[in-house]
Amino acid sequence: MKEIHQAISKKLGGLTMPAKMSVEEKFMKEALKEAKKAYFIDEVPIGCVIVQDDKIIARGYNRRNIDKNTLAHAELTAIRKASKKIGDWRLEDCTMYITLEPCQMCAGAIVQSRMKKVVIGAMNPKAGCAGSVLNLLQIPKFNHQVEIVNGILEEECSSMLSGFFVKLRERKKEKLAEE
Repeated sequence: MKEIHQAISKKLGGLTMPAKMSVEEKFMKEALKEAKKAYFIDEVPIGCVIVQDDKIIARGYNRRNIDKNTLAHAELTAIRKASKKIGDWRLEDCTMYITLEPCQMCAGAIVQSRMKKVVIGAMNPKAGCAGSVLNLLQIPKFNHQVEIVNGILEEECSSMLSGFFVKLRERKKEKLAEE
């Protein structure tokens, strides 16, 4: 096997193969795919998947503007689908992968669903409730706390959001210029 790797590396001009993707990275890539769906319908590109037993059981992406619904966040959509899929509101043995740190509404729903773990791509210093502004996922007085892992594919998650807001500001400038 080592010889094959060296041969491939030599053919590629000394480039080495990338390190094997971690489980967290694998599922965060899936959450990023969901975020892209939001991006292409001009929604804030936030995506989410919920995993149980190493299988994705639910997906979600932001649809607030399209649905004209405050509750149409990626996390809430995925929680609703996961609960329906397993036939229970308790998601105790599930992990959520989300491209942006959850807001207070979504953090509350995550705690209420008894989610075991949340894996976050980018933190949200203005509104994040998994450690940035507040940490609603780990309040000791609540009856459930959620394990948090953050910074998984942070650059990819962050740059998708930044790119979206750059595009949004450019469109607003163009619209003002037309008036």
